[in-house]
Amino acid sequence: MQALSSVERGYDLLAPKFDRTPFRTPDGVLDATADALRPLGPFDRGLDVCCGTGAGMRVLEHLCQGRITGVDFSTGMLAQARSAHPDAEWVRADGRALPFAEAFDLAVSFGALGHFLPAERPALFAGVYRALRPGGLFAFPIGSPQPITSGWYWALLGFDLAVRVRNAVWRPPFVMYYRTWPLHAVRNDLAASGFTVTTVPLTALGRREDGSPRHLLVLARKAGTP
Repeated sequence: MQALSSVERGYDLLAPKFDRTPFRTPDGVLDATADALRPLGPFDRGLDVCCGTGAGMRVLEHLCQGRITGVDFSTGMLAQARSAHPDAEWVRADGRALPFAEAFDLAVSFGALGHFLPAERPALFAGVYRALRPGGLFAFPIGSPQPITSGWYWALLGFDLAVRVRNAVWRPPFVMYYRTWPLHAVRNDLAASGFTVTTVPLTALGRREDGSPRHLLVLARKAGTP
């Protein structure tokens, strides 16, 4: 039922059991991200972009001294997040039109970026840029490209192809792709939005046989002095 719904309606349906699915960001990824960000703080106010059920609050609670906020456009996911983190602030909004201006020092996002088509990245990044205070930081983990010999390469390719077929024959579309966010394109779009972009390896999440990290943390810094 979720797969044949729109993105919003699908996540409303999935929300009560989302944290028991493989799609919830693992704690290991959250903890590795927090460890990588800790030396870059301290941070005051924090924002979780496309927060879902609020898993990213695990990161913001440890890093931010001020109020933390989650934004998502699924009412069902926000209800679950509010129940799990009653002291946080929750805002229902579309990630392509974030309703904030210079309000946060740190923004994070976990596992949601595949819901944005490549043509929608500029609007997303521009909204995050507006939401950050001068010198603010936008951070999100991204998987290193899979080699063609990897089983994951073919599994993710198969998933994306299945979603493309589904969207070609069924409406409304359900946008969720794993291979539409290559690092070079993400860096270019972030830079076009005004960010200065670097990456750091999340070595706690392991390395491949060739020694390269399995995951990177993208760090996009807004111009100005914090």
